[in-house]
Amino acid sequence: MASRATITAKAQIPLVKGFYEERSGSIQYVAACPSTRRCAIVDPVLDFDEKSGATATRSADGILDYIASQGLTVEWILDTHPHADHFSAAHYLKDRTGAPTAIGARIVDVQTLWKTIYNFGSNFPADGSQWDRLFAGGDTFRIGDINVAVMFSPGHTLASITYVIGDAAFVHDTLFMPDSGTARCDFPGGDAGTLWRSIQRILALPGETRVFTGHDYKANGREARWESTVAEQKASNIHVVAAKTEADFVRIRTTRDATLPMPKLILHALQVNINGGRLPEPESNGKRYLKFPLDALKGAAWE
Repeated sequence: MASRATITAKAQIPLVKGFYEERSGSIQYVAACPSTRRCAIVDPVLDFDEKSGATATRSADGILDYIASQGLTVEWILDTHPHADHFSAAHYLKDRTGAPTAIGARIVDVQTLWKTIYNFGSNFPADGSQWDRLFAGGDTFRIGDINVAVMFSPGHTLASITYVIGDAAFVHDTLFMPDSGTARCDFPGGDAGTLWRSIQRILALPGETRVFTGHDYKANGREARWESTVAEQKASNIHVVAAKTEADFVRIRTTRDATLPMPKLILHALQVNINGGRLPEPESNGKRYLKFPLDALKGAAWE
């Protein structure tokens, strides 16, 4: 018979399923406790076509189909940060499952920043009330029998957090796959030095910790990948290896960021994502409208 210690150790290894969303290069996850069949959905995508303005729930429904096929029960819907390249499906999935939504507590800083950019009025609460739970660094909770620790991981955004679910760290826009490096830091509220320090905290986790990243852009034409380990990241992440100091990293990261165009959906997505994934309310004609500020961000596509 297996010892209690062995059973406990196994219970801390979640079953992780990734779902690649081709349009944005995003990976959505289901992390499940094998003993209780309870799970969390991490960073789900609401489909959006910027050319037609059409929204759809294909990606989120695919996750729900998988959950049903595996006999899982959704315990949490988790976002690591307010995304700049896709709409969050958190609100839609809460309606479908009844599970609570959560994000990092510093979302209130992002809301305050972007509320000004969009010129949202006093009717928009910048207090995080759009989510059921706001997590601070050091908070803990459970998914079934699995312990979850929250790490504050800013730099890409003011509000980014990492969920360490058993032996699996969901880092989203901090570390990419080793051949792709790290996330950009030139969005409003981003900071390369802060990202460097966040990465060092993640790399201090045990070397065998599985690292699940939130984007993959198929470097050098390879197939999409999204799982590595802390040891692999330390040994071969192109930005981690090249940067011996924080100053090195800031130089590498800011030089790289200066060459990148803004994500094509950043102004579309942030107004939805700082509202917990809620689309704008229908107007008098029954249609919903996005608000699009001009000259709101630095740089231009033709520079």
